[in-house]
Formats: sequence, C-alpha cells, structure tokens
Amino acid sequence: MEIYVDKDYNERIDYYLSKKIPDVSRSYIQKMIKKGLILVNGKQVKPSYLINKEDHIHIEITKPEKLELIPEDIPIDIIYEDRDLLVVNKPKGMVVHPAPGNPRGTLVNALLYHVSNLSSINGDLRPGIVHRLDKDTTGLLMVAKNDYSHMILTKQLKKHKVKRIYTGLVHGELFKKEGVINAPIGRHPVNRKRMAVVNENGKEAITYYRVLNIFKGYTLVEVSLETGRMHQIRVHMAYINHPIVGDPIYTNRKNEFGIKSQLLHASRLGFYHPRTNEYMEFEAKLPEEFNRVIQILEKRNR
Repeated sequence: MEIYVDKDYNERIDYYLSKKIPDVSRSYIQKMIKKGLILVNGKQVKPSYLINKEDHIHIEITKPEKLELIPEDIPIDIIYEDRDLLVVNKPKGMVVHPAPGNPRGTLVNALLYHVSNLSSINGDLRPGIVHRLDKDTTGLLMVAKNDYSHMILTKQLKKHKVKRIYTGLVHGELFKKEGVINAPIGRHPVNRKRMAVVNENGKEAITYYRVLNIFKGYTLVEVSLETGRMHQIRVHMAYINHPIVGDPIYTNRKNEFGIKSQLLHASRLGFYHPRTNEYMEFEAKLPEEFNRVIQILEKRNR
C-alpha cells in the first residue's frame, strides 16, 4: 500500500495510519513500523515520527498467518443438544473462535472434539458460531450444527427475535428502575482496540436495562440487547457512568473485590428452533466468582 501525504497534519505516523486503515489497530501498526514493514521516503522511522506534507509512506502487507483448526479435549458445559444445534454455557477466559496469535484453547477447538458436525457458513475459523461473547463474559451461546440451522438462527438475530438477557454488576447506584440507552457505537478514534460511543462512523446500538437490586455503591442489573455491537453492554454502561465492575478496558474505578475481568453473564437465551419453530429458552446460573461478590454486597445491606 502506498500513501502520499498531501497536506500538513502534525500527527504521529501510528495515529495517522490508524485512521487511514481503520481495520488495523494502532498497536499493530506500531509493530509493523518497528519491523520495518512501514517506510517513510524509503527509510525506517519510529512510531512517534511526525508526518510531513509530501511524505511518501510505503506499507508492506504481509500474508495472514494460516491457522489450522485442531480439536481439543477441553471440557465444555453443553446445556442442550440435538441434531441441529447446541446451547453452551461458556466459562470465563475462553475465546469463542481461533484467531492469529490465539489458535488454541477456544470454544471452537473444544466443539470440534465433542461434536461431529458444525455449520460452515461463518468460514473455516468459526464453524457453528452464530453469535459471540467476549473472552471474559460468561454464559449462554447458541451453536449451529448445520448450515440450514445457522441461516435460520442468523435471520432471527437480525429480526430481533432472539432473547438475550445478561446479568451485570455496575458501579454506582442506579435509582432509575429501568431505561434504554440508544447511542451509536464504533471504534474508538484513538485506541483502535476499544469501542466507544461515536457519532461519526458509529452503528446503531440499543441496550435496555432493568434494576434487580441496589447495594451500597453498586447495582445489579438485567440487560437486554436489541442490537449486537462489539462490547455493547460494557460501552453503554460506561457511557451512562455506571461501568461494569471489573471491566479491564472501560472502567478505572476501584476494584475492591480483586477480580480480573468484568462481572457480566449471559444468563438467559431464547429463540425459535430452526426446524420445529418451537420457542426454546434456557437459563444459566451466575458463576461462582460473581455469586461471591453478590454475597459480600448482600451482607453489607443487612
């Protein structure tokens, strides 16, 4: 890729390129610069280099790493299974599907070991995956075992016919018993690994919340999604100044419970069976760590 700088921007090259190439994170661009894959006027520069008018930037695009899917004997909690689909209760710390730099230990690796067939619609690296959860968000996921089921379930998601209910613990006391957050979400303008509420290039994002319990300094909420943007619940709750407890990205509030990831759990999942059209709904209890924090807060309320 060749980029010619046509005016004075007074910006670092890593920041400038992260805006020019939105699909690539700023940190990855920094790595490319350090490896000599990005040159300015034929010379290697540092990520802090300030670009000048008439600079010629040469970017060497490397071939993506080819990943081989390997079935792995990893225990998974299968809530329901039939010939068309599975419902899985994903644990904390498990990535849903392989990606460069993380080829093993994912839910897909585990599914390939335990299940003989998965749908192929989402490509070689995401067989069966209809929707995703963040690595450290726990709870329910539906998985398609064939392409027919995958297509039907995907249509239900697009038409908002899938019930996705999450339980989360947020900072602060939410005295408004229920509400809706309607704010577009897109890539953070500076940190490309983060999402943010942005008006420019943001996609519609709608989140509903309902208060389940109020503790001293915290609120237990039930959250449902109309749309499914990356990190949607985490971004929206931080946007209204009630970030998810333990979130390593979207809050810098005091972590008094010593937890290393967000207390967010996909607790209920409902959809229509792709073959019988029967409505099915599943529930997964809060994980042990989440329960431990709730018990601490309940004792304080007594």
